Amino acid sequence: MTVKHHLTDDLLMAYSAGDLPEAVNLIVATHISLCDECRAALGTYDSVGGAVLETCDNVPMSQSSLSTVLDMIHTKDTEKFEPKVEAPAKDNVLPEPLLGYVKGGLENVRWRSAGMGVKQAILPTTKDATARLLYIPAGTAIPDHGHKGMELTLVLKGAFQDEDGYFGRGDIEVASEDLNHRPVADISEDCICLAVTDAPLRFKGLVPRIAQPFLGI
Repeated sequence: MTVKHHLTDDLLMAYSAGDLPEAVNLIVATHISLCDECRAALGTYDSVGGAVLETCDNVPMSQSSLSTVLDMIHTKDTEKFEPKVEAPAKDNVLPEPLLGYVKGGLENVRWRSAGMGVKQAILPTTKDATARLLYIPAGTAIPDHGHKGMELTLVLKGAFQDEDGYFGRGDIEVASEDLNHRPVADISEDCICLAVTDAPLRFKGLVPRIAQPFLGI
């Protein structure tokens, strides 16, 4: 697998610094699991961040810090410290960062129809951005749309093509408010993507605009 479309430096740096919403963190982590180049770049940013921390002034801790941490570890209220989901066995389509969010492999995804054979499954993340899995039948086009914010689309299976190029497994499209596009799944295979948005899309067609509130896009 050769990844041709990568994350931006801004996204990698923000991921390294822990400044991204959960949904964006998820798609960045998933792409990094498939892309050697971005994984290496992230390692560089992590190293730089560590070096910067070493130059910062030390902040004194309160005398109760140790006991507070120990109390948190031994608290009976374990719910707040449990992960949302347990990571199951490996899946041929879904990389490891995604597995816990669907509570299993691809067969466990709870798809809902989005029209024209397209299906989606919204993943449980914080409300500041939305992550969804998309299933697009081979040769099917997503309605022409623009963006009110950022849209990240990572190919997990198959491929799609739009005004920005051709995207196969591992490729990620970083779409801003400047991009208007009409993604079309490659005719050779059904396409499965992870898509993340931090604002509603701007559809040109009347029917998609009517359906938009019900689909959460």
